[in-house]
Amino acid sequence: MGKVIKILKEVLIIAVCAFYLFPVYIVFVNSFKNRQELYESMLALPEKFTARFYAEAMDKMNFLKAISNSFIVTAVSIAVIVILASMTAWMLVRTDNKLSRILFMVFVATMIIPFQTIMMPLMQVMGFIRDTFHLPMLNTLGGLIYMNVGFGASMAVFLYHGFVKSIPVSLEEAATIDGCNKLGVFFKIVFPMLKPTTVTVIILDVIWIWNDYLLPSLVISGKALRTIPLSTASFFGQFTIQWNLAMAGLMLTITPVILFYLCAQKYIIKGVAAGAVK
Repeated sequence: MGKVIKILKEVLIIAVCAFYLFPVYIVFVNSFKNRQELYESMLALPEKFTARFYAEAMDKMNFLKAISNSFIVTAVSIAVIVILASMTAWMLVRTDNKLSRILFMVFVATMIIPFQTIMMPLMQVMGFIRDTFHLPMLNTLGGLIYMNVGFGASMAVFLYHGFVKSIPVSLEEAATIDGCNKLGVFFKIVFPMLKPTTVTVIILDVIWIWNDYLLPSLVISGKALRTIPLSTASFFGQFTIQWNLAMAGLMLTITPVILFYLCAQKYIIKGVAAGAVK
């Protein structure tokens, strides 16, 4: 009886995995078809696998420029989030008073606010800053990075805050006695010990920032500044949709982040458990 239950569980797991991977199969298979094949059957394999539609998709979406923009936005945003959030969490833990607890609760509370409720006020504020202080907050990669840091800081501080609590204060005191200043204590003692949480923050933020469409669509208007998701949207016109090119573009979009996730997935559970439970 136990063996039968085990087999049924495995079959159920395989069925659930197939259900979740089915959309990926649809996108992958149809990225190699011409429009006639695609309309005849979305489930069938293509007559032949050719990279012609991938080349057309890359040319239409200006792939190299788009992927470089996405890489710049993702890399810089995550670097700033990791440094600032880890330092903030460390100071909130080590200055354990009423104010630090209130600030931490503010960070946690902002995690539950839906972006859709603040996106229009956000654009109005950014427009006011641009017009009043002449700072390029809209239609620039710098403005998009600035907003990504603001939206990604809360979760990162939450994760780091839990992990910092597990670091003995005696290590920092010993480093201070040896002559380290505050920055030296953090970067030489504390930050290296935050590696599991740092990797988790990087993985989660890469998946979010790389695939984000809504915020870049509000901030970026110039074609030369489009990120990968914005470039992919160019296949979906008002009157016609080039489904085969769109599928090829989607595969080009999701492949880098899938490869990154597969390489780093072993750190996710370890980092989240260490950062959120301790």
